[in-house]
Amino acid sequence: MAHSSLRRARRLRLSLLWLPLLAGGAGWAQQASPQALPQKPAAAAPAPGRHMIAEIQVIPRPAGTAEDRYKHVDAAIAVIQASGLRYEVHGLGTIVEGSPEKIWPLLQAVHQATLDAGAERTLSLIKVSGAAQAGGPRVEDLVGKFRK
Repeated sequence: MAHSSLRRARRLRLSLLWLPLLAGGAGWAQQASPQALPQKPAAAAPAPGRHMIAEIQVIPRPAGTAEDRYKHVDAAIAVIQASGLRYEVHGLGTIVEGSPEKIWPLLQAVHQATLDAGAERTLSLIKVSGAAQAGGPRVEDLVGKFRK
């Protein structure tokens, strides 16, 4: 009996989630159609001066080999070093600064580098900070006053 009451509760939650969508009726369906969605320009130029910070921690399994304990992690850091972007390696991750157009592909390449180096699998934890306007966060602005 308890099992059927759980199913009823689940159906009620799902119906409550769909209620706002159904309330829009045909108007909502018309707005959601691809023809009604505003079209973006095909190749919008990136905003000049945009800057972002990303921190990536790769957790490959295994982290390395018997001969080189952190081989797979070192391969990920080597990709960052080769990027030409400003970076800082820390004990639990690496921070990289640059334009979004360079940072996003780099994060993917860093993740892939651990697998290419021989890891059986990997988990990447990523934090990203950026701004809508020109400028954006910089590591020095955030932590400069705490450095000795």
